[in-house]
Formats: sequence, structure tokens, C-alpha cells
Amino acid sequence: MSVEHPVVRRMREHRAADAQLRAADAITRFAGSMWFVYLHVGVFAGWMLLAERSPWPTLTLVVSLEAIFLSTFVMIGQNRASAFQQAKADHDFLEQEVELKTNTQLTREIHLLTTELHRRVVEEGAAPR
Repeated sequence: MSVEHPVVRRMREHRAADAQLRAADAITRFAGSMWFVYLHVGVFAGWMLLAERSPWPTLTLVVSLEAIFLSTFVMIGQNRASAFQQAKADHDFLEQEVELKTNTQLTREIHLLTTELHRRVVEEGAAPR
């Protein structure tokens, strides 16, 4: 059984429910793959060799526009990662606070029990028989 952090599950469900986020994730996943690189090598080589007599002006325009869009998807990915890290940090902080309060309360109770036990042992040990 795979245990999943609650923030991971919540973020995954949020992204799965939004068509725009699913599309952005798919594009970002593809743009970050080697298939994307291979595709571009093939398209650019074909363009330069076969498509135009002077491919540089049009090719430069296409590559510039693509860079604009890809940088937007990189920022979407960075925003997603940042939101995830913040949500996880907030969740972990709250869990640690609860754990600290529980441990503090247990420590106080143990101290009271130890003090009471010590008092009883000392009183009974010092009491005349």
C-alpha cells in the first residue's frame, strides 16, 4: 500500500478537476521530455533544408513565439511547485504543532505522576511502622 501525503493527494485532485491545469501539465510534461527535443531537431532541420529558400526570418519568428509560450509553461510549473511546497510546509507545521502540544501535555502528566509517586514512596518510607 502506498502512503500519500495529504497535500500531494489534495493537489493532485485539484489539478485533475481543472481542464486547463490538466492541459498545462500535459504540455509541460511533453515540453520537458527528450521527444520534444527530437521533434524540434527534426522540424528545424527539415525547415532549414526543405521548406524555405531563406528559412531564418520565419524560423526565428516561430522559435521566438514558441519560447514565449514555453517560458509561460515553465512559470506555471514553478508556480505549481511553489504552491505545493507551501501547502506541504503549512500541513507539516500544523502536524508538528499538534505533536508538540501532545508531547508537552504527556510530559507534564508524567511529571505529575512521578512527583506523586515520589511523594508517596518518601512518605510511606518515612512513616513509622
